[in-house]
Amino acid sequence: MGQLNWKRLILGGLLAGLIIDASEVLVNGVIFQADWASVMEGLHKSPTLSPKQMIVMNLWGFATGITMMWLYASIRPRYGAGPKTAVIAGCAMWLTNYALGNVFPVVTHIFPLPLSMITVSIGLVEAVVAAVIGAWVYQEASQPVSRAAAA
Repeated sequence: MGQLNWKRLILGGLLAGLIIDASEVLVNGVIFQADWASVMEGLHKSPTLSPKQMIVMNLWGFATGITMMWLYASIRPRYGAGPKTAVIAGCAMWLTNYALGNVFPVVTHIFPLPLSMITVSIGLVEAVVAAVIGAWVYQEASQPVSRAAAA
């Protein structure tokens, strides 16, 4: 089992984060923008994100991507390298970061259930696609070959 290749892990994580951020902008900032604006107005909040809020949301996407690639790299020894393991990592990240993260706002009626169900479901596709593409970049650091193994 090789060591984590932090350079590739971060690179794959940033790529996955870019996919997550692009998807979030398209889904929540374009397709469901009016729905989310209505929710925010109902909460007496601004219907648009401030530049600081946009920065934080983009950082969330990159942190999610990097964490997902760390998870992928960590479970590779058990499940093997490749898309199947990336899908497992993406699903695990979706469960912890998307699905469970939306329980409180839905249960307390801060977010409407139908809108949350749609966007969280789309988030599953987003997380899996980001994980598979991010994992494509990741490779474990090579270990030096011993003389005994080479002989």
